[in-house]
Amino acid sequence: MRILLTNDDGVFAPGLAALEQQLRHLGEVVVVAPATEQSGVGHSITFLSPLTCKSIRRDGRHWAWAVDGSPADCVKLAIAELFKDNPVDLVVSGINNGLNAGVNVLYSGTVAAAIEGAFFGVTSVAVSLEYDPDADFQAAAVIARDVVGGLMKRSEAKGKLFNLNIPTAATLSPPHLAIVPMGLDQYGRTYEKRQDPGGRDYYWALWSEPKQPPAEHFDVTALRNGNVTLTPLQFDLTVQPLLESMGDWGLEI
Repeated sequence: MRILLTNDDGVFAPGLAALEQQLRHLGEVVVVAPATEQSGVGHSITFLSPLTCKSIRRDGRHWAWAVDGSPADCVKLAIAELFKDNPVDLVVSGINNGLNAGVNVLYSGTVAAAIEGAFFGVTSVAVSLEYDPDADFQAAAVIARDVVGGLMKRSEAKGKLFNLNIPTAATLSPPHLAIVPMGLDQYGRTYEKRQDPGGRDYYWALWSEPKQPPAEHFDVTALRNGNVTLTPLQFDLTVQPLLESMGDWGLEI
């Protein structure tokens, strides 16, 4: 199996290195990652300026391609150009330094890279670990390897998109995997107004919990309970039932 590995924390991130080591147990790993951190860029792509791609060497050999662009750029460039004559069978994005659960999936560069892989019909998995100053990326990489390996054994997973989140607790004791939908509660909807030394106003985004506790059986709840979560995603945003009924609305121009 030929595996494309990327992330949004940058080519020198410890989560990327840990996952590369473990994915070698599943097949050949090629690394194409952003040259610098791209957290929170979502599914942005570069088309108004050229993309540069630099070879990163370790131990006297080529180890990765560093792309001066977004995570989605990395996957798009890799599949469409760098490896077009030797296609990849799997795209893995991570390990992100921080969870990508609930509506945060929509902001995530880590998940966007996996979505880009799914655009091309390649099975794709985003992997994120709960933020911790002493995060154990090695333990998380073993968990990710086992889950990804299990997915690749299922024909139903071919070409599909998955989001894997690992809480800190799962790296400290035997983990349990929960197959759950993404939560829809909104986090971080407040700002703190401040002033700089020049007296100019600016705003600092704050992390805030929703007023009501998250519903059970969603990723954010399962993660709080110490479970690893796996969620199948889709990038088709069309509301099919509404689309079918709108033809009878009598809308005209």
